[in-house]
Amino acid sequence: VQLVESGGGLVQPGGSLRLSCAASGFTFGTYAMNWHRQAPGKQRELVSAITSTGRPTYYADSVKGRFTISRDNAKNTVYLQMNSLQPEDTAVYYCGAPRDSYWGQGTQVTVSS
Repeated sequence: VQLVESGGGLVQPGGSLRLSCAASGFTFGTYAMNWHRQAPGKQRELVSAITSTGRPTYYADSVKGRFTISRDNAKNTVYLQMNSLQPEDTAVYYCGAPRDSYWGQGTQVTVSS
C-alpha cells in the first residue's frame, strides 16, 4: 500500500495550492479518504473527508468555503484544492484511508509572506 502526497510548497497569504494523493496497493475506489494536517506543536487534525463515491464530503470549520476535496477513482487519486490560504494553514498535510489506517508521508504547506 502506498499513498504519495504532492503539491505542497511555499505560498503567500491569499494564495492557492492543489494537493494530490496518489494511491496504490488497495482498491481505492471502495475507500473513503481523508486529509489531515499537523502544525508544529499541535495535534493532527482532520481537515476534510470524502466518501468512496465522492459525496458527501466533510470540512473542518476552519477551512470550510476555502478548501475543496475531490477524487478521481479512475486515477486512484484524491485532491485538496486550497484557496485563500492563511498563515494558520501552515502544516504538514497527510492523506489517509482511515478504514485500514493507511497514511502517506505528508507534504509541507507553508503560508508566509
